[in-house]
Amino acid sequence: MKILISNDDGYLSPGIAMLAQVAERFGKVAVVAPDQDRSGASNSLTLDRPLTVRKAPSGFFYVNGTPTDCVHIAMTGLLDWRPDLVLSGLNDGANMGDDTIYSGTVAAAMEGFQLGAPAIAFSMTQKGFAHLDAAADVVERLLKRWVGSPPESPLLLNVNIPPLPLSRLGPIRTTRLGKRHFAEPAIAARNPRDEPIWWIGPPGSARDAGEGTDFHAVESGQVSVTPLEVDLTGYGRLERVSGWLASA
Repeated sequence: MKILISNDDGYLSPGIAMLAQVAERFGKVAVVAPDQDRSGASNSLTLDRPLTVRKAPSGFFYVNGTPTDCVHIAMTGLLDWRPDLVLSGLNDGANMGDDTIYSGTVAAAMEGFQLGAPAIAFSMTQKGFAHLDAAADVVERLLKRWVGSPPESPLLLNVNIPPLPLSRLGPIRTTRLGKRHFAEPAIAARNPRDEPIWWIGPPGSARDAGEGTDFHAVESGQVSVTPLEVDLTGYGRLERVSGWLASA
């Protein structure tokens, strides 16, 4: 199996090093990741300048662009082979509910999926990479399942792993995305030139976190696996919009 790995924390992240180490047990691996932390980059592509690709002593390629840039360049020019699977992560922090809209981790996986490869995004639900060995065990179990019994059709999966020791980690659960409250207000400050500046506020707390959601699974100490779709069409609203437009 040929595996492409990227992330949004940058090529020096402990999370991507772990992901590559586990993936190498299952086949050929290439790592193409941003040169620095690009968290929150979502699905953005860099179109206003050329991108530079360099190779680190670790063998990882690093790009002065976004996670989506990395996967796009890897699959459309850099590599002389096509991946059978794209992995993204392991992210330093959760990507649950509405986080998936902004997440560079999810975006890297989504770009691979858009370009024809199944993909999995992996995240730890708390910053700091506590119990990284337990997360590695989860990754290995999922890849063993993937290799031993491949899905019938291509999948885009979003995996969130609680920061718990393996002995306390619950089972792997299939979940849906929950929802957060609105984000906290932006934080106003002033720079050394006494000019106004703004920091984006922290995300809101969980609002829809009932049983069956990614929030509920993680809170219960379980690993959350959510299948994602790329099609943003609001199929349930097509008839309503059609009727609204008919009287325009």
